[in-house]
Amino acid sequence: MKYAMKFASIWVVRFEAAGISPIGGLAKRGFDILGAVMGILLLGPLFIMIAALIKITDGGSIFYGHPRVGHNGDEFKCLKFRTMVPNGDAVLRNHLRQNPDEMIEWTTTRKLKNDPRITRVGAVLRKLSLDELPQLANVLRGEMSLVGPRPVVDDELALYGRFAAYYLKARPGLTGLWQISGRNDVSYDARVAFDREYVENWSLTSDVWIIVRTVPAVCAQQGSY
Repeated sequence: MKYAMKFASIWVVRFEAAGISPIGGLAKRGFDILGAVMGILLLGPLFIMIAALIKITDGGSIFYGHPRVGHNGDEFKCLKFRTMVPNGDAVLRNHLRQNPDEMIEWTTTRKLKNDPRITRVGAVLRKLSLDELPQLANVLRGEMSLVGPRPVVDDELALYGRFAAYYLKARPGLTGLWQISGRNDVSYDARVAFDREYVENWSLTSDVWIIVRTVPAVCAQQGSY
């Protein structure tokens, strides 16, 4: 009953957010387009190398698009380099059935430190956040921003409660406060607080500062798995 009420409240928040332009306006959008184009041009060789590694190691698809909640609650396919085995959903269900103690970790964080679905190449890509580079295409399409809240799935938005309104005011980001503040080592409540702080205090200067901080945070691999 409690979950049902929380889920219903999310739809109320979505309704109230409908039609509201994302934070930052044209200035943020222009910065996103310029940054995404430059990123794709500069990282083109790296894209090709990663794609070849994925294809050579297991022959599966190179990219993976997962439904995420975007600005105003619109759903979009968040692109990543594939880091999991093709039958990942079945592997996860079987793993959680055999390891019920890890169900709590999955339920509260939607992450597993020892995820059985991750491939060897995928583990390296995740450690360095290279799996998220294809999201530059999402940025160009206007579905994401270079900086913003961490993109969530529909079920996760219910965990935001009344603070979901802050998430829905922005485009999800390729990086953000969560990315430079410990990533998976921080609690979900802290992650929600980061999103709220970002939306309430947005500025183009803060976006540049977060992007600059992202590089050492990724290299340090803090909270990455």
